[in-house]
Amino acid sequence: MGYLKSRYSVFVLVFFLGIATGGYFALVRGVPNIDEIKHYQPPEGTKVYADDDNLIGKFKVEKGIHMPLEQIPEHLIRAVISVEDSRFWVHKGIDYIAILRALLKDILAGRIKEGGSTITQQLAKIVFLTPERTIIRKLKEVILAFRLERNLTKEEILDLYLNRIYFGHGAYGVEMAARRHFGKPITDVTLAEAALLAGLLKAPARYSPYNNIDKSKERQHIVLMRMQEENYINNEQTEKAYKEPLYLSSLRHKQKEPNYFLEYIRKYLEDKYGVEKVYKEGLMVYTSLNIKMQSAAVKSLQHGLSNLDKRQGFRGIIGHEDIDTEKEVNEKTSFKKNNYDAGRRINSNRTGCFSLKGNG
Repeated sequence: MGYLKSRYSVFVLVFFLGIATGGYFALVRGVPNIDEIKHYQPPEGTKVYADDDNLIGKFKVEKGIHMPLEQIPEHLIRAVISVEDSRFWVHKGIDYIAILRALLKDILAGRIKEGGSTITQQLAKIVFLTPERTIIRKLKEVILAFRLERNLTKEEILDLYLNRIYFGHGAYGVEMAARRHFGKPITDVTLAEAALLAGLLKAPARYSPYNNIDKSKERQHIVLMRMQEENYINNEQTEKAYKEPLYLSSLRHKQKEPNYFLEYIRKYLEDKYGVEKVYKEGLMVYTSLNIKMQSAAVKSLQHGLSNLDKRQGFRGIIGHEDIDTEKEVNEKTSFKKNNYDAGRRINSNRTGCFSLKGNG
């Protein structure tokens, strides 16, 4: 009897080991290799057409210029690590301490409040894996994270991450993010600007300074405080950076005439279908925009505004007033945001309708 029980136990053990091994190899088959990681090419993105089926714009991943890690400012690297993965330099791809800490906070909050994903896990997710939230995808993410840590140095992982991560408004990577948000190369960003960019990573649309400057400033402050907690900066640097005025770049300065219309379409698609679908799944959007009528409307508006300005004459400097820094920050960033929103509203009234098609 004991012999039969022993044989039965061995059979059960071998059976479950076989299932586990088969499951592991099934997962591994769907995990990209390191060569794919280093030679990743961004997808085609979304194409937008006018009423005559002429292409009027694209929403695609901006390749920009790959910025080597040694050329990225130290304060930006520290800002990202502080707020996204403070134990990046010591863990092996999975930070069990961060997972337990996040789990405890979620339990105390009674909801999912904080994640425990490392920068390595985020790199695995944003570049190669689907955005679906399933156990299978999470297991693949873990396998790929371990594979990345085994085959690449921490510096190589950080280099890939900072040049791939999404910062909002179609900008992937730190170089494109700096040019899109501040109109300057990443090498020139200040501590304040670096903290704002790092703050976008958690939720690019929610914390975008173009969408909500108040939330963007709140997130910037959280990043600066995390940097202070990690002893990267002191209290004086934190306060100075937070009070520094933000001069945002126009999102439309390189677009063609239907710019406001395209921005309206982009925002609608991102809100309805999500960023991943808009920039990674090759959508084709057919709109009711008439190019000739749009061009005539834009020229008429520009002509009318120009004549109004001439009639007003030179207004000159009529006075001077000293204002505190905090008020100046809010006024300057809010002014840009209001102009952005106002411009979008003017043209969204003429957008008509549009239809959406996906590849396949």
